Amino acid sequence: MTDLFLKVKIHQEQQLPFALFCKPNSDRMVGLFQKNDHLYFLENFQETGFVFAPFDGEAIPYIPQKHSDVMVEKIYNSNYHFQNGNSDSPDENAKTAYETLVKKGVEAIETNEFQKVVLSRKEVVKLTAFDIEMVFRKLTQHYPTAFQYCFFHPKIGMWMGATPEQFLKIKDKNIQTVALAGTQVAANGEKIVWHEKEKTEQQLVTDFILEGLQHLVSELTFSSPYSVQAGNIWHIKTDILAKAKSKKTFSTIIEALHPTSAVCGLPKAAAKEFILQNEGYNREYYSGFLGEFNIDLATFRTQQSDLFVNLRCMKIVGDTAELFMGCGITKDSVPEDEFTESVNKSMTMKKVLDF
Repeated sequence: MTDLFLKVKIHQEQQLPFALFCKPNSDRMVGLFQKNDHLYFLENFQETGFVFAPFDGEAIPYIPQKHSDVMVEKIYNSNYHFQNGNSDSPDENAKTAYETLVKKGVEAIETNEFQKVVLSRKEVVKLTAFDIEMVFRKLTQHYPTAFQYCFFHPKIGMWMGATPEQFLKIKDKNIQTVALAGTQVAANGEKIVWHEKEKTEQQLVTDFILEGLQHLVSELTFSSPYSVQAGNIWHIKTDILAKAKSKKTFSTIIEALHPTSAVCGLPKAAAKEFILQNEGYNREYYSGFLGEFNIDLATFRTQQSDLFVNLRCMKIVGDTAELFMGCGITKDSVPEDEFTESVNKSMTMKKVLDF
């Protein structure tokens, strides 16, 4: 056990908050270890540390850099065993419930309640064993292009994930974000062909971001859509760059974009209301955002944030893992296909667990 994971073990035993993460394509793990068990919240968006924002709610928890120790360690990986990606037959009750939910979402779109809604479900798997170091190292080995993390707070719980989606990257006044949507299982040697449903879904996400930013930024530019792989899944991605008119607008920009249409829908207010009324469970921190806030914790350079949408994630509760999966629903969505997509997304976390 390395010094970093020894520190993790001690914090777990003492029930003290910590965040452990590895940025996309990085060879370093960073740990932020809070020295007390207080639950801090952002107050003026000038704070520095690691934020962990929920899907719904104005209060944004964070681990303050000034009340924490920071450790950085180079990644070493072994040939860890991975699940083969096969799972038991889908729970028929879960399948029926989700397909009914999707059908209800499509009907709401057809009656013009909104253009798109992202509907999710939760799956609970029983763990035979759970070793935080083993699971985290599997995340870094299997999903190096994602943002891999483990967040723990005794008042929030333990969350882990490997998310492919940038929320916001900020340096001085420069802003980077992405529109990520559309899903297709990776198949060796096969050319990726996107259907109209996926293209439409991704364009809606792009339009939402551009419209949300246009009055708050200058020099707004964006790339053409392109295919990108995240684990065993392909998505359509558009890169978006902008310059904030003022650093004071960052909180307004976050408020305008969160939750993004990639995890909520469009228009946002109507889609969010539908989600809260119909999903039947509390998303908590799934589809919120997380990451370094106003500081690069490896270098202590300030005036920069690196935030990600909390996708492909799970909450560890005792000897179970709660997995969260969502799909973008448009007028062309087929309920059975959307359930299959959610099963494919669940494999991201299942591959690193023993259950």
